[in-house]
Amino acid sequence: MTTLDLPAPTRALAIGAHPDDVEFGCGATLAKWAATGSETHILVLTDGSKGSWDPKEDPQVLADRRIHEQALAAAKLGTSKIHVGGLIDGELYNGRGEREAVVAVIRRIKPDIVLTHDPWKRYRLHPDHRAAGYLVLDSIVAARDPHYFSHLKDAPHRPDQILLFEAEEVDHLELVDEFVDTKINALLAHHSQWRSTMGIDVASPDADAQRFSFASRIRAEAESLGGGRPAEAFKRIADV
Repeated sequence: MTTLDLPAPTRALAIGAHPDDVEFGCGATLAKWAATGSETHILVLTDGSKGSWDPKEDPQVLADRRIHEQALAAAKLGTSKIHVGGLIDGELYNGRGEREAVVAVIRRIKPDIVLTHDPWKRYRLHPDHRAAGYLVLDSIVAARDPHYFSHLKDAPHRPDQILLFEAEEVDHLELVDEFVDTKINALLAHHSQWRSTMGIDVASPDADAQRFSFASRIRAEAESLGGGRPAEAFKRIADV
């Protein structure tokens, strides 16, 4: 059975492997909740330093640019704050140190809902997306139980819900009618990803048409998920 539209949380934390992952996975949902007064946070785990097709691009310059783009995108979504993990793009692991860092963020923010990648989606190609899903889920378990990372200053915290985007098995929809354009505008703030991820070549005379095509694709995907009404789709874990 597919559930529909959770009550807007007091606080929500969306965690993505790279800059722009959260916008693709749940950007419209975050914007919808923010518009109702929810405190929304984004944690970006890696620096995005490998996200370019240009072999001459300086990875550190790219990393700085991508975090700046993430801040612009988050502002369009009405996000309260972004948190930067700074881990190396393409080398994300679910290690003890990584879990401690995520646990610290969860305990500090105390979100009612955590949103992240579904690590169990079959045939997922990017290793960071798999690693991010496992890392976040393992960190949620550690964040709720007092004997994990007991030296951290903030008290343990148990979220009420988890929503997994890019889900293998969808069982929850968030209707996002007027917030699809907000999601598109947030995605387009990631200019460094226009060519590689969105199929927009700014040097092409067809750049405007390509941008329109990308926006149309995002709208069509949302409408398909909601059966004609725009939606974002998730696997919901309610027993945390």
